[in-house]
Amino acid sequence: MRPVLKSGLSRTWRDQETLRFGTLPDRAQLVGRADERFRAFLALLDGERDAAAVATAAGELGLDRECVEQTLGSLAESGLLEDAGAVERALAALPAGRRELLEPDLASLSLLHTGPGQGAGALARRVGRRIEVRGAGRVGAALASTLAAAGVGTVEVVDQGRVAARDCAPGGLAVQEIGRSRATAAREAVARAAGPGTAGREAGGPDLVVFAPRDGSGAYAGSADAARELMRAGVPHLYVGVVEHLGVVGPLVLPGASACGGCFGLSRTEQDAGWPRLLAQLAGEGPGRAREPACDGALAATVAGLAALHALLLLDGERPPSVDGWCEVSAVDGMVRRLRLTPHLECGCFWG
Repeated sequence: MRPVLKSGLSRTWRDQETLRFGTLPDRAQLVGRADERFRAFLALLDGERDAAAVATAAGELGLDRECVEQTLGSLAESGLLEDAGAVERALAALPAGRRELLEPDLASLSLLHTGPGQGAGALARRVGRRIEVRGAGRVGAALASTLAAAGVGTVEVVDQGRVAARDCAPGGLAVQEIGRSRATAAREAVARAAGPGTAGREAGGPDLVVFAPRDGSGAYAGSADAARELMRAGVPHLYVGVVEHLGVVGPLVLPGASACGGCFGLSRTEQDAGWPRLLAQLAGEGPGRAREPACDGALAATVAGLAALHALLLLDGERPPSVDGWCEVSAVDGMVRRLRLTPHLECGCFWG
C-alpha cells in the first residue's frame, strides 16, 4: 500500500491543534493534537512511498514505527486514506485523457467506498459494465451520455427514426443533429461524453437495460413483451420518463428479487379498474397519446441525472431506492418523492 490522503476531502482547522477532514457533518473526521510534527508526518502521505518507507521517513521526525503503524491504521479506518498503488492498477487500462476526466468521479467514489483502494475498484468495475438505453429523446440521450461520462465502459443506445427538434436538450442531442439518424447521433453523443480512447466490453449481454421512451407515457406503458424477455433472461431493467408534469424513475426491476413492471400494473389496476384500457390507448401509436407530449427541459435533465445515479448505485453494488418502488419528480413543486411498490401475488414474477 502507498498511502495518500484522499483528494476529495477538504482539510480545515477547528482550532490550532484540531484538524478537520471533510465538510459535511455526517462524514467529517477530527484529528486532535495535530502539532507541527504531525503535520510533517501527513506531508509524507503523498502516494509515492509505501507504508514501510513512510515509517522510515517518519523516524527522522522522531516518530517510532509502532506509532506510525497505529496512526496509519486509524486514518484508514476513518476513511481518510487512499492507496495510490491500487488506484494506478485499477485505472491502468484507461488512456491518460480518460483518467483525467474520471478524476472527480474517482474522488467521489473514494468517499462512498471508504477503504483504501475500494473507490478505484468500484470505478474499474464500472469500466467493465454494459448498459443499454432504449430511447434517445430528451431523457434517454442525456441519461446515456451521463452514464458514459461516469465511467460505464459500454453504453448502447437503441432507437429508430431521425432526430426531431423535440428530442434536443442540453447533455443529450444538440440542435445540429436535427434530421440525422437518432441512434447514430445518440451514439456519437455517448462517445463524446466518454472521452478519448474509450473501449468498452466487446461481448456479452447488458448488465442493465433502461426503458426511456421518447413519449414519456411509455414509462407506464412500456413494452410488456420486452420486459418479459428481460425477466426470463434475468437482466435488471429500469423504467424512466417524463409524463406530463411528472418525472418518473423506477421501478428498477431485479428479476426474481424485486417487484416488476407487471406488479406495478396490477397494483394500479386495483386502484383504478380502467387502468389497463388507458394504457392500451397510450401504448405505441395509440389514439390516446398527446399530440405534443409534454417534456419540460429541466425536468427531463433531472430525471436523466436521477436515473443515472440509480443505475450507477446498482453497478456499484448498492440497492437504489427505485428497487421495490419508484421516484417521482414534480415540475409543480420540484419535490422528489419515493413511492413503495410490493410484489403482487397475482403477477407471478416470484413464482418458483
